Amino acid sequence: MTVDAHHHVWDLSVRDQDWITGPGLRPLRRNFAITDLEPVAAAAGVDRTVLVQTVTEAEETPELLALAEHSTLVAGVVGWTDLTRPDVADELARLRELPGGPRLSGIRHQVQGERDPGWLLRPDVRRGLAAVADAGLVYDLVVLPRQLPVCARAAAEHPGLVFVLDHLGKPPIAGGAPEPWAGAVRELAALPNTVCKLSGMVTEADPARLTPGDLRPYADTVLDAFGPQRTMFGSDWPVCTLAATYGQVLGTAEELTAGLDESERRSVFTGTATRVYRL
Repeated sequence: MTVDAHHHVWDLSVRDQDWITGPGLRPLRRNFAITDLEPVAAAAGVDRTVLVQTVTEAEETPELLALAEHSTLVAGVVGWTDLTRPDVADELARLRELPGGPRLSGIRHQVQGERDPGWLLRPDVRRGLAAVADAGLVYDLVVLPRQLPVCARAAAEHPGLVFVLDHLGKPPIAGGAPEPWAGAVRELAALPNTVCKLSGMVTEADPARLTPGDLRPYADTVLDAFGPQRTMFGSDWPVCTLAATYGQVLGTAEELTAGLDESERRSVFTGTATRVYRL
């Protein structure tokens, strides 16, 4: 069976997803529920998932945990909380006590949208990251390529915290220029407390010529830098549906990892996510 280490859900009647703007994202401006994912995940052989936050609002994380509490599919949740709040340790403990709280696996913040290029290195953020580590959680990095060097510095400063790089750090696949992204990824991967998600590639590629060959240099860079034991598959559903179906995303990932041996593929599609997120 397979673990999908990265997907989302949202209900626009509960709150807006203000990042869904412009004609290119119009297909995402509807509700996406766990019940929508269940049949396509089952058809693809996916039996466990990690549900990831989408907005920087405190109310969302308890809702995601409650969904996980009543789901046979969602095994872990990466939520959001304000890392800069002085009582962040208490807040993390409170989240763990909520319905579904034991399924809280990690925390994420939309660092890609921060104007401060050194946001991860701010003293108040450092204190928050230390609290995430103390709580036994991991920290997901949703960043742009130019922010990767700061991610490496943050990971070096917090060796007791596992940093999970979402979507390969959003390489410029459509532009076909791996550097300087590739060098920055290798710098981050040199730190043993870092992991990477093989996710988000199809929406970074040129939709007019999306083939595994276009994605392979980026997947190969990550697999070589992190190794299969620190790489995990994620669908990025429903965002991935802008470019491919759920089954196509999984099939592409399987094709990109076909050169690995059976044990290595098991790590990418099951073992790494299970271990890192403590599913």
